[in-house]
Amino acid sequence: MGKIVVSENVSLDGQADGPRLFEYCTPIPGEVGQILLKEAQAAEALLLGRRGYEFFASRWPSRSGVYADRLNSMPKYVVSSTLEHPAWGATTVLRGDAVNEVRTLKQRADGDIVAYGSLRLVHALMEHDLVDELRLLVYPAVLGEGRPLFGQTSGIKPLRLASTRVLADGIILLTYQPAREM
Repeated sequence: MGKIVVSENVSLDGQADGPRLFEYCTPIPGEVGQILLKEAQAAEALLLGRRGYEFFASRWPSRSGVYADRLNSMPKYVVSSTLEHPAWGATTVLRGDAVNEVRTLKQRADGDIVAYGSLRLVHALMEHDLVDELRLLVYPAVLGEGRPLFGQTSGIKPLRLASTRVLADGIILLTYQPAREM
């Protein structure tokens, strides 16, 4: 069975989407770039929502380098009821119920399936206890606006801290796993 890994950039005030976060997190610092490369090389596939897919698909196919080559060549699964003709190579559209489609994908997979961005999808995965690991790159900035990483849930979602790593420029990599037995 595969493992769903949510990997997100987040500001200190919890923002995970918006122009200020994108502006602040780019260019990708060297140490962060190495972490993302290692993560992509270890992953079996990418999992994205439609908006996340469109964001990545508009940027990565024209890029080159080890990281770009990995993202461009790896299998990508997009949860969408509206995406008709995915242009980014090795893309499969999951059209049915998002939770059931991801649950089936997870059962068929053998390795990590990494979800980048795609906050609506991440919210649904968290709500239905499908996330096996949460990797947060926390940037030392308060942005004051954007979309928060977590939406409302039907109940508490306890997590346990698996690891921490302080990176250059005060960025912290936090890794959490579900504490389902709590």
